[in-house]
Amino acid sequence: MSTLFSPIDLGSLHLKNRIIIAPMCQYSAQDGLVSDWHTIHLGNLALSGAGMLIIEATAVEAIGRISPYDVGLWSDATESALKNMLSAVRKYSSMPIAIQLAHAGRKASSQRPWEGGQLIPVAEGGWHPVAPSAIPHGANEPAPAALDLAGMQRIKQAFADAAIRAHRLGIDAIEIHSAHGYLLHQFLSPLSNQRTDQYGGSLENRMRFPLEVIDAVKEVLPADYPLGVRISASDWVEGGWDILQSITYTQALEQRDCAFIHVSSGGLSTQQKIPLESGYQVHFAEAIKKITSMPVIAVGLITEAEHAERILNDGQADLIGIARGILYDPHWPWHAAAKLGGTVDAPPQYWRSQPRELKNLFGEIRQGGR
Repeated sequence: MSTLFSPIDLGSLHLKNRIIIAPMCQYSAQDGLVSDWHTIHLGNLALSGAGMLIIEATAVEAIGRISPYDVGLWSDATESALKNMLSAVRKYSSMPIAIQLAHAGRKASSQRPWEGGQLIPVAEGGWHPVAPSAIPHGANEPAPAALDLAGMQRIKQAFADAAIRAHRLGIDAIEIHSAHGYLLHQFLSPLSNQRTDQYGGSLENRMRFPLEVIDAVKEVLPADYPLGVRISASDWVEGGWDILQSITYTQALEQRDCAFIHVSSGGLSTQQKIPLESGYQVHFAEAIKKITSMPVIAVGLITEAEHAERILNDGQADLIGIARGILYDPHWPWHAAAKLGGTVDAPPQYWRSQPRELKNLFGEIRQGGR
């Protein structure tokens, strides 16, 4: 049997296969509210046959959005919008749905990617971003405001409050975003964190705030609720965050009974030099897997079913994250199952699409009709 299409548990959450639809920002919300676009987009992905779908980076406060068009979960209104969207999607799909809770930190108040992605000045409708230290992301950008202890407490509480809302919505798992150069990653990396208090300097100090956030979230959730974390295993910059520090961070996450770890990289510095090639981040996932019992998700230019299967069979990861590849091919899991001899869930409205030579792609189905 294909390993990719074998079941796995993330804590108390059972997945039918090991394909994870990774979070992908759509920059299509209004005032933090998900839109009809999200219902169409996520509804489409929820019919793909993957093991789990993770909703895009969802800001825990308004100034934590990457752009003015990011999804949020900081108010009754944003919660209600998500509730309506989830209700529509779940009417036709039983796929487990997780959510990624995030704060953009100094990378907030930015244009959408297709509009250039640059920082939006306050005078043009943006806002003043916050960060561990007053160090801008881009060389020509104004410095963010360095967070004081009161600001850090506010954000920590915002993560906890958003987790309560996510659990109340019936979302199946939460992923805390501490990757891609956003706020929690900014605290971890010595390139962006140059504080002189108990939250800066040593590795222990730089991990302190992200771990406090995770502890705060754990505290408001049931003990068996699946809470995972996404990390950037390397800044790809000399003197920055690296795999050895990531291993120490991973060990701290395991001590807190996190249910999974999602291993990415980069995003913190404009000086990063990343050798983009198929599976370019898998060696990071492999290094993490060697030192943890948490299920490890590998992601990053894994586009072929055979490659995904090999990663799992070689013990480099436990699950495979697919992002842009599933935007290009929304039925990627179907096609992977066809190649690897797996079975996927599909809605009965689509059963008649099964090719005749693939007798059990959708399991035992009835092909009636007139």
